[in-house]
Amino acid sequence: MAEQRQRWPDVLWIVRHGESAGNVAAAEARQAGLPTVGIATRDVDVPLSAVGEEQATALGRWFASLPDEERPTVVLTSPYVRAQRTAEIICRHGGSDDPDEALVIDERLREREFGILDRLTALGVQQRYPEQFEQRRLLGKFYHRPPGGESWADVILRLRSMLDTINLHYSRERVLIVCHEVVVLCLRYLLECMTEEQVLEIDRVHAVPNCGVTSYEFNPRAGRWGKMELQLFNFVAPLVESGAEVTAAQDVPVGAK
Repeated sequence: MAEQRQRWPDVLWIVRHGESAGNVAAAEARQAGLPTVGIATRDVDVPLSAVGEEQATALGRWFASLPDEERPTVVLTSPYVRAQRTAEIICRHGGSDDPDEALVIDERLREREFGILDRLTALGVQQRYPEQFEQRRLLGKFYHRPPGGESWADVILRLRSMLDTINLHYSRERVLIVCHEVVVLCLRYLLECMTEEQVLEIDRVHAVPNCGVTSYEFNPRAGRWGKMELQLFNFVAPLVESGAEVTAAQDVPVGAK
């Protein structure tokens, strides 16, 4: 009988982008009890903060410290500036064995879209859109879709397509994904066949740190065809060892993560 073709990468790393200017602004708005986040650029264009640049550099150097045969061969990134810049810094500091060819931008890895709730804190949502605040309370964040925005289930739908692309084009590769907090959690939901309750419990207990690493390795002996098995979650040792600050702030649209 012919050997079954391996559908998955050998290794998959999933990394949240470094701290952004939006993370900083959102934290300041919450601490001040403001209804809105004071940042003028659209979410797609929010840059990294100085701390975020340091975090991405530290992570790139950690990847560079791995043997050549263990470093990423493909780097997939959200097109949002904060994620793309993180990926570029990681590659530039040795995070890929071929930085000129490795980086691939894919819009399916973008941040969850918040629609009319964009730039609102939880207080702002409650004040300006009380009906949305109540609907979200009743439905839960997994299924609540704000007008013009996405639910977690919507994000998961596009990520199913993303994983199909990875299976088709990057089998046996070592793939690094640079994305956003909700995307990290939704990928865990898919890769580990979680329920709504399981993924939301992880979200309740664990904030995903900027440049924190989640990783999977392919186990050919697991299940009928083999599967990706979780190795690391919220791994921040590269940041700690380099002296870079560890942060876990939410992004600009904080009203309904």
